Amino acid sequence: MSEPFVPFSAPHLLMLLTLIVFSFLLYIFRFRLRKSPKGKHLLRYALAALLAVSQAVLDAWNIAEGAWNPKYTLPLELCSITLLLSIVMLLTRSRLLYGILFFAGIGGALQALLTPNLAFGYPHIRFFQFFIAHMLIVLASLYMTWIENYKPSWRSVGLTMVFLNVAAVIVGTADYFLGANYMFLMHKPSTPSLLDFIGPHPYYLLVEEGIALLIFALMQLIFFVLPAKWSRAGTSRGQSAM
Repeated sequence: MSEPFVPFSAPHLLMLLTLIVFSFLLYIFRFRLRKSPKGKHLLRYALAALLAVSQAVLDAWNIAEGAWNPKYTLPLELCSITLLLSIVMLLTRSRLLYGILFFAGIGGALQALLTPNLAFGYPHIRFFQFFIAHMLIVLASLYMTWIENYKPSWRSVGLTMVFLNVAAVIVGTADYFLGANYMFLMHKPSTPSLLDFIGPHPYYLLVEEGIALLIFALMQLIFFVLPAKWSRAGTSRGQSAM
């Protein structure tokens, strides 16, 4: 029997380190993988399969434990939605989905990894399923960025905000009729989270909108706009020196 989950305990930190290591390896081998159609194919389908398995394991565990309940276990959390869409993105190599998932998928999964809404600690199966699923969401978008060489645009930031609001309307309607709290639209989670610092319901929903837009804009600026600008500047200086 596992202990309750403890934030930033050794197992939690180990899972975060695991994500960093796999992300680093993906980045280091990006050029080699780009030149290997077979390697890209295998990795892309492996990520999609692992995402599907992680969701299947969660559903199977809920059913086996008699815990399946439409109020709590439908795939209507943001990370569940982005997980399923990540599978579609990997299988179809959709640029539209990539532009949304780079921001919503990575942003949502990283927040979940840092402040997990999780009752089960190491070595419970739910502990491993939770962290593996969220790490795979991040790695799926990083794969499309570093291996498939996709890049989001400022338009992608706007589309992501539209996606989040449409998802909130649909999920909020389901919450109302089910008496549920998917995406924490009805109240804050019972476990510590970033929402604890941004006011009571429903005001934190509006603050979340602003924070999400700011984070997405910073991601676009830091990871794509500024590096491209510096690269062009370096090329110009090199040509001037010739």
